Amino acid sequence: MMRLQKYLAQSGVASRRNAEKLIAEGHVRVNGVTVTEMGTQVDETRDEVLVDGKPARLEAEKHYIAYNKPLYEVTTASDPEGRPTVMDMFRDYPVRLYPVGRLDYDSEGLLLLTNDGDLMQRVLHPSHEVPKKYLCRVSHRISEEEMRRLRQGVMLDGRLTSPAEVRRIRSDEIATTMLVTIHEGRNRQVRRMFEAIGHQVVSLRRVGFGPIELGDLPKGMWRRLTEAEIRRLKEL
Repeated sequence: MMRLQKYLAQSGVASRRNAEKLIAEGHVRVNGVTVTEMGTQVDETRDEVLVDGKPARLEAEKHYIAYNKPLYEVTTASDPEGRPTVMDMFRDYPVRLYPVGRLDYDSEGLLLLTNDGDLMQRVLHPSHEVPKKYLCRVSHRISEEEMRRLRQGVMLDGRLTSPAEVRRIRSDEIATTMLVTIHEGRNRQVRRMFEAIGHQVVSLRRVGFGPIELGDLPKGMWRRLTEAEIRRLKEL
């Protein structure tokens, strides 16, 4: 027997948190009965579980993908405005994949996708503080004092950001290229951090997510994670 939300996560339907939302909103039926209780147990060998009328079955094989997202793709399965989505690349993939977190429409770089809902839940949980590394170009020259403020935390939405790791790669009077590592996942956080110290982000590319590096993966292309990378992710 298994809790319903765990069953949905291991079926690749969604992360466990999003699976709980699907249950609460009445999207899930077990043996023909709509279930909204989180504690519901299911027998994976006997019970029929449907999500919006579609069967949810445990997937024995898990898939882990690194994708170099181009600019101007939304990190959703579909977009009401008709914009390209990251899932367009994976329409014919043999299992249904889900993005691990988000990468903004106007940002590019490393995005992980998987059908392992349990791993998604662990990696995205705030308590694990998984580092995310960004290469960004910002307006004007960044001073040492401004870098110190970023390292100590700046005020966003009434509370300080966690200390960031920042390193200046190169700069001139027009712009500065920075390598920034954060351990949170607030909405548009890196852009807003620089806005808080009076600078605008001109371009933003994620180059690392936990132990996974973007490396030389071409833009718009993907690769499967290695066994070693998957093991390091699971150790987070």
